[in-house]
Amino acid sequence: MATTTELGEGEMDGTGGQEVDSKYRLIILAAKRSKQLQRGAQPRIEIDPQKHKPTRIALEEVMRGRVHFTIREKEEDKEK
Repeated sequence: MATTTELGEGEMDGTGGQEVDSKYRLIILAAKRSKQLQRGAQPRIEIDPQKHKPTRIALEEVMRGRVHFTIREKEEDKEK
């Protein structure tokens, strides 16, 4: 079953996010979040962006559950 992962850009609350179910998904989420940070998004954790690269900040955000995401099946799999 093929799936796709989407980030919610504006979503942020004090509760922890959904648990990441695989190392692969962790890396994909961190990469997408890192791109958001590079494009000007504010970090969702208390960390000095001058001392840490966006990839490190994004990985820490995902590990702390501050990045919310949804897992959806691809359309072509639903037709089978």
